Amino acid sequence: QLQLVESGGGLVQPGGSLRLSCAASGFTLDYYAIGWFRQAPGKEREGVSYISSSGDNTNYADSVKGRFTIARDNAKNTVYLQINDLKAEDTAAYYCAARIGFYSYYPRHYKYWGQGTQVTVSS
Repeated sequence: QLQLVESGGGLVQPGGSLRLSCAASGFTLDYYAIGWFRQAPGKEREGVSYISSSGDNTNYADSVKGRFTIARDNAKNTVYLQINDLKAEDTAAYYCAARIGFYSYYPRHYKYWGQGTQVTVSS
């Protein structure tokens, strides 16, 4: 069974940090670009960060630049999203998604999705 599983979310105070993980099972991520997306209740799904299959190319939404860092460890079949200086507006369910080839800004281009991990920023 081909799956992506996110973990690492939780409740954190403003200014805090979290590291989200996206682990693949049933297939290798070596040839897959990964996107991280987030969605708050009643809001559209928003792309936040992307990484190429090799890890050589990354991209970030303007709202998270300087605070979020995406990285991958293909040996562990895992992609990470380090989130620093969390803000209330970062509160959302975070999803990782995988697609063959280069990363895309559009959710519909991704074949595999995880179930999400909740990030809640509150004082």
